[in-house]
Amino acid sequence: MAEVAQKVLTWDEYVRGEPADLERYEIVDGVVIELPASSIGHQRVVRRLLRLLEDFVSSRNLGEIFPAPLDVVVQRNPIRTRQPDLLFVRAENVPNLDKQQERLEFAPDLVIEVFSPSDSLSELLKKLNDYHRIGVKEVWLVNPLTRTVEVLARQEGGWELVGVFKETETVQSRVLLELNLPVAQIFEGA
Repeated sequence: MAEVAQKVLTWDEYVRGEPADLERYEIVDGVVIELPASSIGHQRVVRRLLRLLEDFVSSRNLGEIFPAPLDVVVQRNPIRTRQPDLLFVRAENVPNLDKQQERLEFAPDLVIEVFSPSDSLSELLKKLNDYHRIGVKEVWLVNPLTRTVEVLARQEGGWELVGVFKETETVQSRVLLELNLPVAQIFEGA
């Protein structure tokens, strides 16, 4: 990931719309980091997950699924944001979302990160720490290379591994309890 800004971005600058020329970025302690373009395979997996989860969530009126780019504010000072590939907000929190809202300033219930070849373990661990700190209940780590979905549930002291689900298995979620999602469906056509 490449740093874009030479100076540290403030909350006020961010609220005014900086960085104006970027769509996919995260801000870590005020430093704008441009996220690399996604591969076709990555986009196919994200699109597939979006369709499958949107069908499940909307048919049961559970809430809403949002794709990137949508900033999740981790902290205001120094400013830190994340842009997960997908996130889920429970129905009871959806009325708090204004259609013109440009960022999410509370923890989503579920965050999904689809691995890219450019992702590093150290960056992933920093994201997981941020998600835990703000109270995200569950994180899915989707790996197109191994065709697996790792599900982590938030516990007081860190993340608990719910499971690493393979192509022949079904994803188990503690946030979307009735979900019956075969892992193979996620990777169809990817």
